[in-house]
Amino acid sequence: MTLTDLPVDATDETAPALQLSPPVNLRDLGGVPVVGGTVREGFAIRADDLSIVTPEAADALVGRGLRAVVDLRSADEVGITGRGPLGTRPTVTYHHVPFMASIGLAADSAAEDADGTPAAEMLDQSRFGRMYLRMYEGAAPQVVTALAIMAHSPGAVAFHCAAGQDRTGVLAAALLLTLGAEDDDIVADYARTGRNSAAIMARIAPVMQPLMSRYGYDLDEGARAALRTEFSPEPMRELLAALAERHDGDRLAPLRAAGLTDGLIARLRERALAHDGAAGAA
Repeated sequence: MTLTDLPVDATDETAPALQLSPPVNLRDLGGVPVVGGTVREGFAIRADDLSIVTPEAADALVGRGLRAVVDLRSADEVGITGRGPLGTRPTVTYHHVPFMASIGLAADSAAEDADGTPAAEMLDQSRFGRMYLRMYEGAAPQVVTALAIMAHSPGAVAFHCAAGQDRTGVLAAALLLTLGAEDDDIVADYARTGRNSAAIMARIAPVMQPLMSRYGYDLDEGARAALRTEFSPEPMRELLAALAERHDGDRLAPLRAAGLTDGLIARLRERALAHDGAAGAA
């Protein structure tokens, strides 16, 4: 059993405003090819909302080596759910590293790229490439902070937003770029979220629907649009291509300007790479 093999049928209704549930879009980045080898299992885990996991799922993660959580959600999202069960585990450090000031900015950003079309189109995942680019460049200091946490944690680090798709996808791409992954492998990891889209929407709707409504967006309409369309890998391809074009081939340039040093890259590689006979080492 691996770090990401979690209970799938546990529920907890002790908090009346929240329905706790196991994550549905959680995966270990272990095995992704990078320069010098592959990412070590038990180094970095990407996930959908970990603040609403069941205590059983939280304990399973901790029992299998989780030692830090990087929460990429906005302050308004955290204000609704708090840190969740993992926030009470004494061996797990919690780091709030928001990639945007509010969830409304994400919807507005998608709207800018949808050229005035209805909400169902503004929340169409296939249109998110430019939003990802703005996030990667605009939140570069937060990206570097998250990478530093991964570089220095004594155990596995899980990072998450709400769906584990967009903010989480951008950070996963930044990590894999820093480790020297090929574009096709970065896109393949991103595309794996597609198989979980329906379960993700169902899981996060009770929290996200009221929040999106505050900003005038109908998450249900967006969800229906997303489910009518096959999950597209193109937003990640667009991000990678745009970064290369805008930064003369150095897609780490925004991160370097925000504090990503050669020393931090070396430390990440030391922590991340799987070596023969040491795939499970910390």
